[in-house]
Amino acid sequence: MGTQLTARHPRDRRALAQRERELAKLAGRQHGVLSRQQLLASGLGPRSITRRIEAGRLHPVHRGVYALGRKRLDQRGQWMAAVLAGGNGAVLSHRSAAALWGLMRPMTPIEITAPRGRRRPSILVHESGIAPAERTSHARIPVTTVARTLFDLAEVVDERPHERAWEEADRLGLLEIRAVEDVCARGHGRHALPFVRCLIEAARAPEAVRSPLEERFLEFCREREIPLPQTNVLVLGKEVDAYWPGAALVAEADGWSFHGHRAAFERDRARDAAMQAQGYRVLRVTDRRLKHEPNELAAELRSLLALPKGRAGD
Repeated sequence: MGTQLTARHPRDRRALAQRERELAKLAGRQHGVLSRQQLLASGLGPRSITRRIEAGRLHPVHRGVYALGRKRLDQRGQWMAAVLAGGNGAVLSHRSAAALWGLMRPMTPIEITAPRGRRRPSILVHESGIAPAERTSHARIPVTTVARTLFDLAEVVDERPHERAWEEADRLGLLEIRAVEDVCARGHGRHALPFVRCLIEAARAPEAVRSPLEERFLEFCREREIPLPQTNVLVLGKEVDAYWPGAALVAEADGWSFHGHRAAFERDRARDAAMQAQGYRVLRVTDRRLKHEPNELAAELRSLLALPKGRAGD
């Protein structure tokens, strides 16, 4: 039998103090939470854990998971607590992983993936294995890689939110197409495969194959019977993509090259503001608007150009 620490001797008191420091450090690394297994491994017995709960030093978050010294946890603490509740091998995944990576806003319930799906109140558990290459740690929280996160996300959200997450990963420099392809190779039979492979093909296509956004915008104008603008002309000494002189209207294409380029984004908006200050109106045209909001875009253009209302469907 091991010798129980009683705090009656200086050596025991020092050992107890050291254990408290180590638990505090561990909780600090884990955003304020500890698992029951970690507490037991530190030398605490079940009764000691119970007494700490009763004394308000440990606050239950999930079964077998506690916040140390505080009741309220920030978002990362909640995510970490959910992962610990999932047991060995659990990782943050799906929408929660996307939020941790900064690809979308946090949502409830928290989602994790674990080898064994354990039902947990307020946690959505996906039962699945995670290949070593598809798991990592971000902000000291076990989580699926960006590539696996994007793949999983395709199975739980609609097309447009997924495309926004994909584009945000690209903008942040987190998108690795080869890694997504590897996830697809391991995802035989999953219904996300066709959609994710389409995104991969679009990302790998050369610019000439994608069709420049400016050309598609001109075709859009022809189809909607909107007067064609002047293209690639100077306005206030700056080249613009499209310009209607009579309406002092400028249209700029936010194309593929924008993603991931924060400086270009800020520079373009500053230029828009300068033009607007001189009496010009500036319309930003994106691939998403051409694809998903053609009627709204056409109506907006007609209004800015003071054109009659378009045909049905515009």
